[in-house]
Amino acid sequence: MKKFQWQLILGFSLAAISFAMYCIHFLIFRDSHHIYIYLLGDIAFLPIEVLLVTLVIDRVMSAREKKSMLNKLNMVIGAFFSEVGSGLLHRFSKFDLNSQNIKKEFISLSRFSDKDFDKAFAMTSRFKYSINSKAGDISELKLFLAGKRGFMLRLLENPNLLEHEKFTELLWAVFHLTEELDCRKDCQLLPESDFSHLSGDIKRAYILLIQEWLAYIKHLKHNYPYLYSLASRMNPFEDDPSAIVS
Repeated sequence: MKKFQWQLILGFSLAAISFAMYCIHFLIFRDSHHIYIYLLGDIAFLPIEVLLVTLVIDRVMSAREKKSMLNKLNMVIGAFFSEVGSGLLHRFSKFDLNSQNIKKEFISLSRFSDKDFDKAFAMTSRFKYSINSKAGDISELKLFLAGKRGFMLRLLENPNLLEHEKFTELLWAVFHLTEELDCRKDCQLLPESDFSHLSGDIKRAYILLIQEWLAYIKHLKHNYPYLYSLASRMNPFEDDPSAIVS
């Protein structure tokens, strides 16, 4: 209410100043005709001015702010993949019985063009994943995720994440899997129905993780070639990735 009163007072004050200036103009020049012409002209131009400010200038400013925000957000995403994402991709692939087929799509990452990225991203949605939670070391996955819980919680404290729905969805999928595994004392002694349930949770997080990883790597290629070079050498889909330049 106080904020509204402040705005009301400011509006009346500005209107009063404008009226006073017109009065001074009339007292000096005694030309009301001139005042009416320019007053009508200013009022006529007002809708165009509003159009320029709200639709053009505001949109340009918003686009620049969004670009700046996304750049900062990609720094957060980069920290996520350095700390959690790359290791998680490598572990998730152990549960995918078709992992060799998807690895073939990313084996030449260092030579990817924009078309290759788009093709690979489209492939992630239609690829026939075959996730089996018994195929990999699920107890080790549980320990890995438990150790990263604090880091991921700190990521959620970043308000910019609200602007990136896909990455937020990924974090929730990973958190859900972490909680599911944490609620089981022994992940090796589970019924088949439970292993099937965990396979679904892994698949959900796996697909989202691959898609966000591709988007992040493409961002690095366009904006930070030196980081892209390292990321392509440390490709989590490689059997034995190495940072050494050969």
